[in-house]
Amino acid sequence: MTSHALKLTMRLGTRILYYMRSARAPVVKLGPSKTLVGKPVSAMVAYFSSRGPNSMAPAILKPDITAPGVNILAAYSPRDPSVRDAYVLSSGTSMATPHVSGIVALLKALHPDWSPAAIKSALVTTGSRNGPSGYPIYAEGSPQKLADPFDIGGGIVNPNGAADPGLVYDMGTADYIHYLCAMDYNNTAISQLTGEPTVCPTKKPSILDVNVPSITIPSLRNSTTLTRVVTNVGISNSTYRAVIEPPAGTNVSVRPDVLVFNSTAKKISFTVTLSTTYQVNTGYCFGSLIWTDGVHNVRIPLSVRTEVIQSYVDDN
Repeated sequence: MTSHALKLTMRLGTRILYYMRSARAPVVKLGPSKTLVGKPVSAMVAYFSSRGPNSMAPAILKPDITAPGVNILAAYSPRDPSVRDAYVLSSGTSMATPHVSGIVALLKALHPDWSPAAIKSALVTTGSRNGPSGYPIYAEGSPQKLADPFDIGGGIVNPNGAADPGLVYDMGTADYIHYLCAMDYNNTAISQLTGEPTVCPTKKPSILDVNVPSITIPSLRNSTTLTRVVTNVGISNSTYRAVIEPPAGTNVSVRPDVLVFNSTAKKISFTVTLSTTYQVNTGYCFGSLIWTDGVHNVRIPLSVRTEVIQSYVDDN
């Protein structure tokens, strides 16, 4: 989870810094706050927010989502000796987390049968890639850049959208065991966690097949195929079609590319095949896979780093 804020632009910040350093006696004027209509400010990911890729499991996207976390008016205990008032302005992931926790509580009340994974999926797939003003989200840093999934995950949390996501990428006990086996945890450790004898398959499962609402491939050399399963949580009879925004340097195909749900078909699996077309650079490129029925747009981020091995031929 990361934090986003409404901040000064780099150009304006540079002008202020220049003034501070060049003026013999810089003057700051403070006035009452104002609401500006028609002058939107771009949302930014705060410089202190944690960024991806995931250091422990590079094939699992982190962060998942971003939420407000800068200059939040937060309640403090009156017994806390470090504060003078009951409310103070605070910043940090500790401020973004309560926003998401409150949204999760509301979603659980609205959908009591949803699992934690289903709620997470609803948040990620409906996150906004633009700020409240409609402008793209930027990430603070040097240099400043457009935010990508390693900055914002699925985007800025969207409570109303998450309440009706259409489809979710759900997970149960078997999915978590799949993840633990893919991460090389031994049978003894997994059995202690599950409370019953558990044995990983002889062939190590692929972490790329863990049913998370994202696809992250740290090293794509030729092509790879992975599997996802979606569960319909919307109207019973619905049809979703795939819309692909491939990361630069890759081809992406989905089979099947049309999902038809009804009263008996509530879960459908599909495969995603990614292949390299050319090597873009040594870093990650980003795209998305969207399932749409014309009302819902169930979007997951694609993060791919291509690696093309140069072949050398001995002419002698």
